[in-house]
This record gives sequence, C-alpha cells and structure tokens, in this order.
Amino acid sequence: MQKTEFWTTCSSNSIVLELEQLATFERFVKEFIYWNDKVNMISRKDTEHIWDRHILHSLAILKYIDLPNKARCMDIGTGGGFPGLVLKIANPDIKMLLVDSIKKKLQIADMLAQHTGLKHIESKCTRAELMLDESKYLNTFHFIFARAVAPIEKLISWTDGLLRPDGQYIFLKGGDLDEEIKIASEAYPHYNYEQIDIKMNGFSFFEEEKKKIIKITRKQ
Repeated sequence: MQKTEFWTTCSSNSIVLELEQLATFERFVKEFIYWNDKVNMISRKDTEHIWDRHILHSLAILKYIDLPNKARCMDIGTGGGFPGLVLKIANPDIKMLLVDSIKKKLQIADMLAQHTGLKHIESKCTRAELMLDESKYLNTFHFIFARAVAPIEKLISWTDGLLRPDGQYIFLKGGDLDEEIKIASEAYPHYNYEQIDIKMNGFSFFEEEKKKIIKITRKQ
C-alpha cells in the first residue's frame, strides 16, 4: 500500500486526516525505514507494508474508539511508535506517553516523535509495572494501549492502578483470544472484556488475519 491508497482507505473508514497530517506520516515512514535498518524495530521485509500493516492497523482504533481531546494516554511497549505515536499524529490534541523497556527502540520512537513537531508527547524508558511505584501515574490514564506486546492478563497486571476508574484498555491483538480473555477475566473480574473484529472498507487483510481490538472497561 502506498500513501494515496492509504489516505483513501482511511477516508472510506471515517478516519479523517488533513494534508498536513498525511505529510507528517510520509516523513515518519521515511525516517522509520532509515532507522529500522540500523535498529531493526520490525522485520526489514515488513517495511514495504508499513503504511497498511503498521500505520493503518494502529489507526483502526479510531474507527471504533472515540479518543476525546486532551485524553491522557499511554502506549506500553511502543517499539517504533505503534500505536501511540501514530494515534498522536492523527489526533494531536491527546496527551501521549510512549513507554518501552528497550532503550534503543525508545530512543528512535522519541526522535521520531520530536520530528513530528507535536506537543504533549513524552517517552519513558521503563517496565510498565515499575510505574505503579510512582504516585504521579496512579489513576491517571484515560486510555492504555498495547500492540502485540503480551497476554491480556499480563498487560493488566503491569498497569492495573494506572488506569482511571472510567478509563479503557485498548489492545491490538489477533487470532483466537477466547482463552486469553478467560484467563484475564478470572484474574481481573472487575473488568468487562469486548472483542471487536477489525473490518476496514477497501482493505481485507485485517479480517483475513483475524485482527482484533480488545476493549476493556471497569464494571459499573
């Protein structure tokens, strides 16, 4: 997928990007590919699919989840900025914290974030569970994102206490997740778990690969 097809696919799925944002994504892609050759954040062969399998995949969240302006968000295991940096480019008014325990990957994500020229985006090199010891992060985040990082139960165990009572976990995952959700719901029964099949008009890959959004909210 190239830039024009990407933009058309976004538009046909109610993901509206301005020309300036599209230009930012184009710059992001060029710099990401350059640095990926040095750091190997994703498979080098997979860089030809960066527009669709990485950026569009991250943006699929916006088709199903409303991210209010000024929402405070965290992306666990951000790697090269997926989905956190991508969502920030598409919605500059949210506040985003990129978290990764691998310093060299976070340094690249941080550099790419700085080159976007966006405000209210920060990075932190740490394991997410260590943030539970920092009071300034407790009950803070409206949204906590993760993309193919760890099982659902692990993700919650690392961050339960960082999410606001009215917040949402939004995880990008794939395949049959019934057992994974069962394990998480037994460990954390105070949450509701919803599977959303990703269906993008004009691009069938996510359906074919059974890509899903897992939305987790606290029971009322």
